[in-house]
Amino acid sequence: MQIREYLSVRRAFNLVRRSTDKASRLTFEEFSILCHLHYADGPLRTSDIAEYQHVLRPTMTHRTNRLERLAFIQRFAGESDRRTVCCSMTEAGEQYISRVAQSCATNIPAGMALNRAEPERMLKYSDAMGQLYCTAGDLVLIALNEWGNEGATVSQMVGALGMLQPTISMAVAELVRDGLLYRDSSGSARSSLVRLTDEGIEKAREIGRQVEALVVRRKPRKS
Repeated sequence: MQIREYLSVRRAFNLVRRSTDKASRLTFEEFSILCHLHYADGPLRTSDIAEYQHVLRPTMTHRTNRLERLAFIQRFAGESDRRTVCCSMTEAGEQYISRVAQSCATNIPAGMALNRAEPERMLKYSDAMGQLYCTAGDLVLIALNEWGNEGATVSQMVGALGMLQPTISMAVAELVRDGLLYRDSSGSARSSLVRLTDEGIEKAREIGRQVEALVVRRKPRKS
């Protein structure tokens, strides 16, 4: 997967998420679980989904609890081992990801990667991307590096990443504190350009390599 494709999908999802009713607003990680179940050949064990997202079972239990409360998935005991919890998509879950994928596709403007992609392509990308957890700070790092580290203001990053200004500002402040970014001395904190330090460039490249290792599934969805 190309980094610009990754950023394009995350930006579109962030914009759609902001316009979604708060009660049913999912994180990208929760949404990608639904995408993963969408392409599964049948119900998946919670442990399998945890392995897919490289998280501990308590984290996955928290995520699937919420998806079940929203009626997007069903959870039930495994047939061979009643201690095993399995998950499957509901019709409500299928309808939800279909709406989000359609909205994501329409929120990618001309000139950005995947701007002509069909909604089904958005689901496949989201499924692949769910294997890698990226914080707001991680997105800032790889975006700045992708842009050639010419620098960007907080406002420019808000537009480019689709996140709220407080989220970007907090991420930038933490990255500056950790020595991964620096601000130009001129201008206010909000209007000054932010650039990667040498350590930030190395961290951005490391995350970028993980993004590029993601493989988008090619086979069609199960019948």
